[in-house]
Amino acid sequence: MPDIKCSIPNAITCLNLLSGCAAIVLAFHAYDRLGPLYGLEWCFIAIGCAAIFDFCDGASARALGAYSQIGKDLDSLSDLISFGVAPAMLVVNVMLHYSSLTALCYTPLLLAAFGALRLAKFNNDPEQTSEFRGLPIPANAIFWIGVVAWIEKYAYPGTPVLILLIGLMCAAMVGNFRMFSLKFKNFNLRENFRRYMLLAAAALFVVCYGLSGLAWSILLYFLLSLHRRNYPV
Repeated sequence: MPDIKCSIPNAITCLNLLSGCAAIVLAFHAYDRLGPLYGLEWCFIAIGCAAIFDFCDGASARALGAYSQIGKDLDSLSDLISFGVAPAMLVVNVMLHYSSLTALCYTPLLLAAFGALRLAKFNNDPEQTSEFRGLPIPANAIFWIGVVAWIEKYAYPGTPVLILLIGLMCAAMVGNFRMFSLKFKNFNLRENFRRYMLLAAAALFVVCYGLSGLAWSILLYFLLSLHRRNYPV
């Protein structure tokens, strides 16, 4: 019975991984029309599905009390694929589409490498239970969905600008600054004030700016994490 219980969250984690693999394939068809949407839009959806499965596997593990080292390792491997490699491949293909500086267009591969470092650091730091040290890797994926959506809605900002953003996000993932976790332990308003504020602001950003508002949501996440004085973790 314990093995069956553990297999449920692990199966959900595998759905996260498969969604990430699908996102990588779709990233290489970013500007191909695939049914009603373009490949990059399907890529957004696949990464979004991976994020949902990532939330559900943890929730199911807590509900069933089905924690295991295999589950922890599998979760990190899946997160690397879905939130490190997949957005990196998406940004590579967007840059190749717009830029003639071909060699520099592979700079986003650093996102996958630093995402791996971030996850290794997380797995070996017992203090990262109720909060994070550095930007969590799912937030990296959300940010790049927002950036790519902004590019498609407005304009390509230039390869140097994107390389600067890539460098900042890589540094953020392996940084030692404290960021609050988005996991709710209860629904108390005071204890979760920043979480509610971030979710409400993210919804408002998306309503006003479309998916490009997700990038602004991650920037707000940084600001709320820096402002720790009045609110508990």
